[in-house]
Amino acid sequence: MQRVLPIIIFWLFALSSFAQEMQEGFTYLETGKYIEAKSFFENVLKTYPENRTARLCYGRAVGLSGDSVKAVTIFATLINEYPKDFEIKLNYAESLLWNNQFSEAESFYVKLVEEDKTSFPAVLGYANTLSNRKSYKKALTQVNKALQLKAGNPNALTSRKYIRLGYANELSQNKQYVEALILLDKNLLDYPGDKDTQLNKANIYLVTNDMGSAEKTYKALATNSKDSILSLNGLALVAHKNKKEKKALDLATTAKSKVEKYKDDKNLYLSTQERYIQALLWNRKFSSAIKELEQLKLEYPDEPRVLALSATEGMYTSKFKSSIQSYTNILSKSEGSFDGNLGIANAYRATGDDKKAFVYAFKTLDYYPKQPDAEKLIKTLKSSYTPFVELKTAFTFDNGNNEAVNLAFRSELPLSTKFKSELEYVHRRTKNTVFKNEASSNELALRFSYKFNGNLSLITKGGISKSNAFTNDYTQWTGEIRLTTKPFRLQNLDIGYQRQLQNFNADLIDREIVMNNYFLNYNLSTNINLGWYTQYIYTSQTDNNSRNLLFTSLYYNIFNRPAVKLGVNYQHMTFANQVPTIYFSPEKFNVVEVFADMISKDSGKWFYGLNGAAGYQFIEDDPGTTTYRAEGKLGYSFSDRLIGTLYGKYSNIASATATGFEFTEFGFLLKWYFLKQPIFNKKIMKLQKGKQNKR
Repeated sequence: MQRVLPIIIFWLFALSSFAQEMQEGFTYLETGKYIEAKSFFENVLKTYPENRTARLCYGRAVGLSGDSVKAVTIFATLINEYPKDFEIKLNYAESLLWNNQFSEAESFYVKLVEEDKTSFPAVLGYANTLSNRKSYKKALTQVNKALQLKAGNPNALTSRKYIRLGYANELSQNKQYVEALILLDKNLLDYPGDKDTQLNKANIYLVTNDMGSAEKTYKALATNSKDSILSLNGLALVAHKNKKEKKALDLATTAKSKVEKYKDDKNLYLSTQERYIQALLWNRKFSSAIKELEQLKLEYPDEPRVLALSATEGMYTSKFKSSIQSYTNILSKSEGSFDGNLGIANAYRATGDDKKAFVYAFKTLDYYPKQPDAEKLIKTLKSSYTPFVELKTAFTFDNGNNEAVNLAFRSELPLSTKFKSELEYVHRRTKNTVFKNEASSNELALRFSYKFNGNLSLITKGGISKSNAFTNDYTQWTGEIRLTTKPFRLQNLDIGYQRQLQNFNADLIDREIVMNNYFLNYNLSTNINLGWYTQYIYTSQTDNNSRNLLFTSLYYNIFNRPAVKLGVNYQHMTFANQVPTIYFSPEKFNVVEVFADMISKDSGKWFYGLNGAAGYQFIEDDPGTTTYRAEGKLGYSFSDRLIGTLYGKYSNIASATATGFEFTEFGFLLKWYFLKQPIFNKKIMKLQKGKQNKR
């Protein structure tokens, strides 16, 4: 016993000295200097190759410095040598997390927790593993157990914060917004004013259109100079959502001026520049936006966010091909980019290539399940190809004592993203209340449209019209062929022929006048809110008369939401023969008017449209007389599939009627999507499955 005691004292002294020698390495690990720790323990192992502590520390240093594969191998070897060593097992489990082997880590942590339910590292590691596996509910249970073992532990509190953030995001995706906000509020009890939590709350408020709460949340972020910039960026977005574009630009401008001293914070600097350029685009200040964007490209030529901004600018200025190229460049760098996938889907939608729009919208959902904007785009795309019926009834009268009841039925049946068919039936019954003349017409027609690409479509129509009048019954064919083109950016041109019957009143129906209209419609839009629309129609009639009609309109878009525009219209009309006792047919006729037009663009249940104009008309060489007209509609969406609209219009422009100078109409329109989805929905879903299979 006397000999053993000096030996024990010697080994204790040796171990103590060895531990002191390794203290430098322990300090490197504790302070995050993993490269230095790796070199240190590598040297220790040259002298003590079998030392368990040095090998364990070396494994941690290797893994934490980035070589997770090697770390897993080191700890796997140690487990084989020390199969009952709980500390080595804990480090092996952690190395699996470093190497993203989350499934294997979960299985291993289950065993560790079963082995020792009181082990804080095991329970916390298990919670973090479940979080990485996106099993947030179970992860939250485990991290709470860890905090019961070590109340207030900062590592466990941090883990719980991020588990809650992940869980709240998952709940938001499932549209469980109340539950998500409850979780985030609990985070704020642990970390009052936490920036990540506040930003997540603000995002939920934006998605749920709770702009008041979003504004309060962004304002609460402004606790220091840097975060005040984040706050301004968020408030600018809220102002945009509230349709206050000027306010959005003012806020974004202030943020831009404040961020100049934080250029070293790339994320903050870029997000602020991004919001400022977006605000310029929202305010249609395109030249300023392009100038700022070009400067940003010089600073960050390959930055995906700058490429996305460039693509956004292209979308606002109708340079869709340029936008598609920018989004393609983004996706070449990151296949799962949200901006790239959803952006290119919208760009293809704008060019008329809905098939590709479907593909990339589905791809967005593949990477970001239940993402609201992608779901909304797919819903909009499907709606445009969902079969519907439309019923319209109208009552018309004028100061020539003519009255008419019009009943129309229309059904559209899209057969693919390129081909649509349409069935139309119109019944019109009219009479003159003074002369007691009555007549009716019934027209049945089929219309087909084929979209060759986003710039070229062909529309054809063929029908039969049967008329019954007080002295004449007859049947005539009607038809139309129209070529719709987009010859250049911001321009639309339609060319076509239309055969129709004069059926405004009983006398005209009785005379069986067929009109052969050869028309050209041209519209030019600009990025400075100006627009110009022109229509020319040459009509040859079966009563040996002919007509020339020119209508042109110069307009200016004042607001975007609601869409408000003001403009000037000019109309010139001539007839080869004057037959005033039969229908209005002056040798020359001119109208000049100013007009205002407003259409709601909100996505709410109610929608409306208003249009009014006033001016002068000149018939032959007579002095000008005042004209005015008004039109309004009010609609309500009972559901996504049923929409009703009431409308009315009045005009005293001579060309608006056959014989009179005052014309009034009011009616009701009902639109019903009788199917829930396109008839070729299976083909659409194959596009989704095809993208998933490619992945």
